[in-house]
Amino acid sequence: PHLAALVLARGGSKGIPLKNIKLLAGVPLIGWVLRAAIDSGVFHSIWVSTDHDEIEKVAKQFGAQVHRRSPEVSQDSSTSLEAITEFLNHHQEVDIVGNIQATSPCLHPSDLIKVADLIQKEGFDSVFSVVRRHQFRWSEVKKGENKMTEPQNLNPAKRYRRQDWPGELYENGSFYFAKRHLIEKGYLQGGKMAYYEMRAEHSVDIDIDIDWPIAEQRVLSFGYFGKEPLKEVKLLVCSIDGCLTNGRIYVTEDHKEMVSYDYRDIVGIDLLKKRGIQVRLISDRDCSKTLSAMQLGCVAKVNVTNKLQVLKDWQEDMGLSWKEVAYLGNEESDVECLKQAGMSGVPADACTAAQKAAGYICKSRGGCGAVREFAEHIFLLLEKVNSARKQ
Repeated sequence: PHLAALVLARGGSKGIPLKNIKLLAGVPLIGWVLRAAIDSGVFHSIWVSTDHDEIEKVAKQFGAQVHRRSPEVSQDSSTSLEAITEFLNHHQEVDIVGNIQATSPCLHPSDLIKVADLIQKEGFDSVFSVVRRHQFRWSEVKKGENKMTEPQNLNPAKRYRRQDWPGELYENGSFYFAKRHLIEKGYLQGGKMAYYEMRAEHSVDIDIDIDWPIAEQRVLSFGYFGKEPLKEVKLLVCSIDGCLTNGRIYVTEDHKEMVSYDYRDIVGIDLLKKRGIQVRLISDRDCSKTLSAMQLGCVAKVNVTNKLQVLKDWQEDMGLSWKEVAYLGNEESDVECLKQAGMSGVPADACTAAQKAAGYICKSRGGCGAVREFAEHIFLLLEKVNSARKQ
């Protein structure tokens, strides 16, 4: 049977404008679930249903196909079931839909693989995700009612200890898998049903966790970063023009060039060095005088015609794997380096091709703190590496 992943990503959002493609830990929100879906390898096709051009662009960058939903199912009042039904009407080849929520960025491929087995091999008609919670519930007393609240799942005279109580299962909204015949009858859950219990740390819902910095910390700690395990970064290579500087060149009357840089980026380079990470600089043009004036104390290669070859030479000379190399670039000449490096980033104003190739998109523009921001991102991921080692 044709199993299709479907991510519903409407352009309208009452809370956070274009939330589905807002950067979360340097990756568009929808990118986290698309990466997990693709790497699971269980789907015959992966789709994003949207009514917005920018969301379509991001979806395609991450390897998904796009279904342009109609205005009728793009309203605030439209339901997920209506959008899924419309998708199925246009794709008769699909037998099973795995509706994955864009707002669940800690989803892992292993979860999707197990769910696919439940519905394809064990014959369930629908499978949905749940999380176990240890929360005591009480009946609601509305204002003005003259009555007492009542316990719903506990005996107050004999309260459970957490370790003695298995807790309860709650839908977490991460995904809903269902066969076509159920959806056509108007159900997302029905027939032979099963739940899939997700780990609590993977159950992150941006619709609830609206504090974006907190959600970013959760994703950095528990998110899925790709098939290859993270390694400790030993080398950062940074493009000079447009990353370390803002790309502007000022020319004086006596034909001397001047550029500006952000002191925060210099601090970022110093912090990287203190953590034992080498920082090397690279440029398409000859800016040796500028580098000399900045006194950064970094190995640099200027007037480069093939950045990837220089990067490979440095990587081999230092005896590093690609997972130990980070690259910060912003132009088309950086694209191949961004693809090759184990960790890659671009400033917010990088060209489209560079943004598409990068794993992290900074909030800061080139020459305005992007290097420092990318350094902080490296440090956070190093914490994740160290945590994995301890486990």
